[in-house]
Parts: sequence; structure tokens; C-alpha cells
Amino acid sequence: MNKLTVLSFLVVATALEAFGDAIVRLGLNQEGYAGRIWLFVAGAVLLFGYGLSLNLAPLEFGRVVGLYIAILFVVWQVINFAVFRALPGLPILLGGALIIVGGSIATFWRH
Repeated sequence: MNKLTVLSFLVVATALEAFGDAIVRLGLNQEGYAGRIWLFVAGAVLLFGYGLSLNLAPLEFGRVVGLYIAILFVVWQVINFAVFRALPGLPILLGGALIIVGGSIATFWRH
């Protein structure tokens, strides 16, 4: 399978997961019930899209799970900044570097 296709599926799935979770988190902080329910439904739709896209992807998930987690970390940081204006501190950056290195080893190291 084309590596760009696999990467595309992983990026779409992680974006849906991270955005869905961020929207649910925003819903938890809403005062009014209408806004809260709307955000919960929107988050649920995105999280469903994440699960669907990941399970429909033409890839062996066990083989790319390390890469998925590494991409998820990066996407989470981007969304955390875009939605909540929070920059990662040094512990997050160092831990994230370990996640990315570990995910790369798990995905690309040939037995």
C-alpha cells in the first residue's frame, strides 16, 4: 500500500479524535444546556468519524500503531494550541520527543 495513503488515514483519524475530544471538553465548560448538548453531539460525531475512518483504513493497525500514537501527540499539541491557546512546556516537549522516537522505532524497525 502507498505510504502516503497510510499516512493520510492516520492524520485524518488523529485529527478527528483530537478535535472530537477538544469539542467535548469545551462542552463540559458550557453554562447553558443547549450549547453543551450541541457541543457533545458535535464531539460524538467527530469521535465516531475517528473510529470509522481508522477501522475502514486499508492498513494493519498493529503495524502502524506506534506511528499513530506519534502523529496523535503532534496533532494534539497543534489542536491544544489552536483551541485552548496552550503551548506545551518542556516536560511535554521532552516526553513528546520520546513518544515520537518510540513510535518510529515500533513502526519502522524491521525484525
